[in-house]
Amino acid sequence: MPPRLEHGHKPGEIAKRLGKGPRVSYLRDWVYGGIDGTVTTFAIMAGVVGANLSPTVVIILGVANLLADGFSMAAGNYTGTRAERDEYDQLRRMEERHIDIAPEGEREEIRQIFKAKGFEGEALESAVDIITKRRERWVDTMMTEEHGMPAVVRSPVHAALYTFAAFVLCGSVPLIPYILQLDEPELPSAVMTGITFFAIGSLRSYWSPSPWWRTGLETLIIGMFAAGVAYVIGGFLEGLV
Repeated sequence: MPPRLEHGHKPGEIAKRLGKGPRVSYLRDWVYGGIDGTVTTFAIMAGVVGANLSPTVVIILGVANLLADGFSMAAGNYTGTRAERDEYDQLRRMEERHIDIAPEGEREEIRQIFKAKGFEGEALESAVDIITKRRERWVDTMMTEEHGMPAVVRSPVHAALYTFAAFVLCGSVPLIPYILQLDEPELPSAVMTGITFFAIGSLRSYWSPSPWWRTGLETLIIGMFAAGVAYVIGGFLEGLV
């Protein structure tokens, strides 16, 4: 297959793309919530089926898991993303304060950063002058080059909503055959869940060097293994009752 370009490289196309600035991606929140929702819901259902309980119990526990665990994951992701944003804001305020108190020291930091990149002589001094001429650009450079902070900061609310939506949507798949009251819903539920695992895993290839079929297969194996463990435990507990 010949190599392809993901976007155009004509001057107008480049200017238009760069003018929009870097995009905030919530793909990882979607994949994270989707995988966890499908795994935990199907694992709980497998445990209930392994314990030979009724389809009604399967639905009740599955829905309870969707809402409770979905909210818990969303809250956890919100808190974690909020902590990342707080750290970013704190570091930015620190850099702004340092520029006010010790501007020459901060200029020297810029100088050494770009010297390490291969700049020297007049080119190095010109880069330092250009970057430090605008305060916002100066701070942005220090945030990315000194602290390794991303160019864009994700919204905690959006991260939480994507996680919750993916958890509920994907986690609902194993329940569908039971809600539709199909005869022997275990096999359709397992098949639909396997397809969901594979589809979610395939999305990981968006930022993974692995091909889509490999990331999909990895997620499928992990999810089915978790469900298998739950099924075995459910059967074991049934024997204790």
